[in-house]
Amino acid sequence: MKIYLNNTLVILSVLTFSISFAQNIKGVITTNLNIPLEAANIVLKETDSNSFTDSSGKFTIDSKGKFPLTLLVQYVGYKTSEIEITSLPISTLQINLTEVNVLVEVVVSSRRRIEKVQDVPIAISVITGKQAEQSGAFNVNRIKELVPSVQLYSSNPRNTGINIRSLGSPFGLTNDGIDPGVGFYVDGVYYARPAAATLDFIDVEQIEVLRGPQGSLFGKNTTSGAFNITTRKPSFIPDATFEVSYGNYNFLQVKAAVTGALSSKIAGRISFSGTQRDGLIHNVATGKSTNTLNNHGIRGQLLYTPFERTNIILAADITTHRPDGYAQVVAGVAPTQRAAYRQFDAIIADLNYQLPSSNAFDRKIDHDTPWRSGQDMGGISLNIDSKTGNGTLKSITAWRFWNWDPSNDRDYTGLQVLAKSQNPSRQTQISQEVRYASILTSRINGVVGVFFIDQTSKTDGTEESGNAQWRFSQSTTSNLWKTPSLFEGYGIKTTAKIKSSSAAVFGQLDWALTDRLHVLTGLRYNYDKKAADYNRKTYGGLQTNDPALIALKKLVYTEQSFTSNTDNTDFSGNVTVFFKATEKINVYATFAKSYKPVGINVAGLPTLAGQPILELAVIKPEEVNHYEIGVKTAPFKNSIFNFTFFNTDIKDFQTNVQSAELGVNRGYLANADKVTVKGVELDASFVINKHLTINGAATYTDGKYVKFTNAPLPLEETGAAVSFKDVSGTALPGASKWAGSLGGELSDKARFFGNTGKIFFGIDSYARSEFSSSPSASKYLVVQGYALLNARVGFRATDGLSVQFWGRNLFDKEYYEQLLPAGGNSGQYAGVLGDQRTYGITLRYSL
Repeated sequence: MKIYLNNTLVILSVLTFSISFAQNIKGVITTNLNIPLEAANIVLKETDSNSFTDSSGKFTIDSKGKFPLTLLVQYVGYKTSEIEITSLPISTLQINLTEVNVLVEVVVSSRRRIEKVQDVPIAISVITGKQAEQSGAFNVNRIKELVPSVQLYSSNPRNTGINIRSLGSPFGLTNDGIDPGVGFYVDGVYYARPAAATLDFIDVEQIEVLRGPQGSLFGKNTTSGAFNITTRKPSFIPDATFEVSYGNYNFLQVKAAVTGALSSKIAGRISFSGTQRDGLIHNVATGKSTNTLNNHGIRGQLLYTPFERTNIILAADITTHRPDGYAQVVAGVAPTQRAAYRQFDAIIADLNYQLPSSNAFDRKIDHDTPWRSGQDMGGISLNIDSKTGNGTLKSITAWRFWNWDPSNDRDYTGLQVLAKSQNPSRQTQISQEVRYASILTSRINGVVGVFFIDQTSKTDGTEESGNAQWRFSQSTTSNLWKTPSLFEGYGIKTTAKIKSSSAAVFGQLDWALTDRLHVLTGLRYNYDKKAADYNRKTYGGLQTNDPALIALKKLVYTEQSFTSNTDNTDFSGNVTVFFKATEKINVYATFAKSYKPVGINVAGLPTLAGQPILELAVIKPEEVNHYEIGVKTAPFKNSIFNFTFFNTDIKDFQTNVQSAELGVNRGYLANADKVTVKGVELDASFVINKHLTINGAATYTDGKYVKFTNAPLPLEETGAAVSFKDVSGTALPGASKWAGSLGGELSDKARFFGNTGKIFFGIDSYARSEFSSSPSASKYLVVQGYALLNARVGFRATDGLSVQFWGRNLFDKEYYEQLLPAGGNSGQYAGVLGDQRTYGITLRYSL
């Protein structure tokens, strides 16, 4: 502890000490009519320095003593201005901005310095906070409709996976023993739980979606991409926004944010988001609707500026979800290769049961076990940012937690097959990242960092049989299966705990060989350690000494326990060549060697002769070779047209297997020998004139198992004489060949209740082709392609009152987001339904 405290004091001392003197540039930003522009953004190009104007339009920014330099001046609704400065100005700069409808030249910080997104040799999509708000994208599930390379699959918050280019998380149910391949960062803090993707955004400034491996720029290694989310920061200039939305199904969403100075050196910001909605599925057994929304989140920040070149932000947040939700509807029945009496239709006929509807889109269920998906997530972070020398030294310290309290009906029927299926979890993490980004010479800049995370996850689960379990589990014609109360109340209690630690050193250099040609090299060293303890005990049911009855009970549930402890190290890296062919064309080529850490099964193992197959306890790390060529262009004024070619080869691909054994609660992990994903991406934005803008994106993805000889059987082959299948050459689950988005907005100046702004009409559309919803392709578990259309119309003001009428899925398209086999693989499978048509109004007021 002493050593840790001493090291912390050293880091903090370095962070709060500046070793060079500032050379400040001062200026005033106004309109062509000499009206001051408050909160305009001034960026020192190719650095991480920026500033904002005050209420008089005045600003001050540190030149870092480097000349010549370029200032970017940005303000929403005005043309971005670039100003070249060769020496320290003697007088205050006077800068006028022109109000026109132009393509916003977005700046990003993904490479740890602020620069135009078109100058970044990374495939990256940027959604500003305002864009997300205007399109109704208040969580990641809706962001995927704007960035078609993103896929999100969620049968509930725990079982959530984010994929980019069809890679990232094993498709299906979540296993705590592996790391996600897509990083999720909020203000630099890594969120280890995939459930974070289900949270409502709180006061977001910008969302950067980086595609491809990102091991040399971010703390946690990621093999397929990252979400880099930044929230709006505290400001010494008072500001407040309030927003309320109301729609059908009693949709109600309220957002608010207030910021301002607390003293000469301290500013604060507090933000709130709350969402409620009635259920979209009717439970005919209870007479109530389910799949409601009930989310609340609050975030508070304090900004302390002890010195001119040092910022310290202390942030805390907590989000609670209390929906009656995530129920799935039986979508169909697949005939299996089991005996006729073991088919789903025969089973329910014997039990005199009938599904409430044979059409899933009637949205009717009769589930007898309540659905509960309660979760709490939150944490505290300390972000210290100090301009030191020619760079910035940054420290990010964070502690986070996630509590999960579920109840599920995994047989998806009104029968008491599984009377209980719940696996409450508790996860905590502590992380520390320190990095330094600097201009080393006139030709070289770079970033170097260290990262550490330690997390613990514990699950105390219960699964219990009901009075219909005997018929679903019946595997012989013996009348002993009908023994009264043999399985009723018979279940398992499971304790699963995993502790994992990861440490890394990473860095990247950008060497300008010429003004147009750059070579970027990145390197990462990683150490990962994981230890798991799994223990499952049976309980209940008929208490008997009859060996035959005991044997039947063991065919349903058996006791199981194992421990596992493993670690591994890895060197990875990347090389990028970036060439600025012309002022309007940038070309880059990247090779990256990446990896996903070793995994451990902590959800039960399949058995052989009644014993767990311990060889499956530890899962090999993924080895990734990634190739990418990208071209970023501006073919004409106010336009962007980018395209990317990529190819990713993965050895020992970590995949999820849904077991037919009930005791394997959430499936188990396995390695596929090799997979490959290749494709093309297009991104385009055009400002046609001062009234009309158009944007679009498209992706073609070909993802296949190159070699996977021991894959699980598809649902329809359950009961076959073999236990595994060779699925080499088949498509990866979750991978649509085609996906795309297209949108636009038509606007004009207007006044509304005395406020100056714009009246607008906008549309957003999203489409994807069919995809497999099973680790091994099943003709019954194929989600058909679908297309969605959303629209909005209203008045938007920078200050004052804005109003927007909106509609989502306007054509009321019926579609599935995911298909899932029921526990035990009796033939029935359920669907995660996409939302039907929704519509409403949003009022927003800015002070």
